[in-house]
Amino acid sequence: MMEEEGGSGFRSTYRRMVSYKVLFIAGCILACLFVSIYAITLGPYPLTFSEVYHILWNALINMPQTDAEAAHVVLQLRLPRILGAIVCGVAFAICGVAMQSILKNPLADPYTMGISSGAGFGAALALILGIELLAGGGVVINAFVFAMIPTAIIIFLSKFRRATPTMMILCGTSLMYLFNALTQLFMIVAEPEDLSVVYKWMVGTLDSLTYGNLLIIFLITAFGVITLQLLANRLNVIGAGDESAKTLGVNVDTERLLILILVTVVAASVVSFTGIIGFVGLVSPHIARLLVGSDNRFLLPASAAIGALLLLAADILSRTVSDLMLPVGVVTACIGGPLFMFLILRSNKEAWSR
Repeated sequence: MMEEEGGSGFRSTYRRMVSYKVLFIAGCILACLFVSIYAITLGPYPLTFSEVYHILWNALINMPQTDAEAAHVVLQLRLPRILGAIVCGVAFAICGVAMQSILKNPLADPYTMGISSGAGFGAALALILGIELLAGGGVVINAFVFAMIPTAIIIFLSKFRRATPTMMILCGTSLMYLFNALTQLFMIVAEPEDLSVVYKWMVGTLDSLTYGNLLIIFLITAFGVITLQLLANRLNVIGAGDESAKTLGVNVDTERLLILILVTVVAASVVSFTGIIGFVGLVSPHIARLLVGSDNRFLLPASAAIGALLLLAADILSRTVSDLMLPVGVVTACIGGPLFMFLILRSNKEAWSR
């Protein structure tokens, strides 16, 4: 009888924990919606919630707009940025979660693995030296291809040197410094006009996003989100340790590389259009882990929602903190750096292992 009561109490506690996590994720998604609508009203051209609602509704039902100028500001200038902030925040966050899980390292994200720096080097080749890997592809193709190089090198090491997760992290970090150094070298000899463009790209911006770009990023990110969510239990097993995973029949080395390729494609696709936006993929999983634990079934969607909120907040600050329209990557670094240090000082080992 006591065993039955104990089992019932455990199930009740588990259900409450699951309900809390689901409600937290739903709350973050609703917060994204409200912050997005609020963000559309902000900027040099003042708009009210009512005006934004009517513009969006008229566009949705294909009705003519009563104020063409306001409609242009909302639909062509602000909405792509805000949708881009949501999609890119989700992409960086899920990439950070997956990398930290498969490499069992809290510092793994697209930036520390050299993916973003590789993209920056490819962009610098196109913008400063005019070297394009594909005629007419310009910055986007260059950035995507060079973003894939760190992962290609890690795969090579894994096949021929049996690279451990620690070796992968160190390899990615060394490539990050190498690509950064080469990019800085190009910037020294660049013309002032090219230097300005490269600098803006290196610090990350949402200015250049269009609906066409957004569709590409959204489709790739959606594929990444769905695939990683389906693999959440696999990520849990791999995160528990290679030996434990192998005893459960998981081919750890192969699955780690396949997941690494997937998240590299997602991260490279985003960075190719936005430039280098740091800290979102690093900070979001840590915040989510403290709030919902390390179970990837809940950690992935929670991190995605927090990543979207973080990038939305950074975009709002970049457009309102001054008249200079700060690049969003500068704002994420200013927010993410101190926040990450706070999380490190506040958290403990249990926050990572539970």
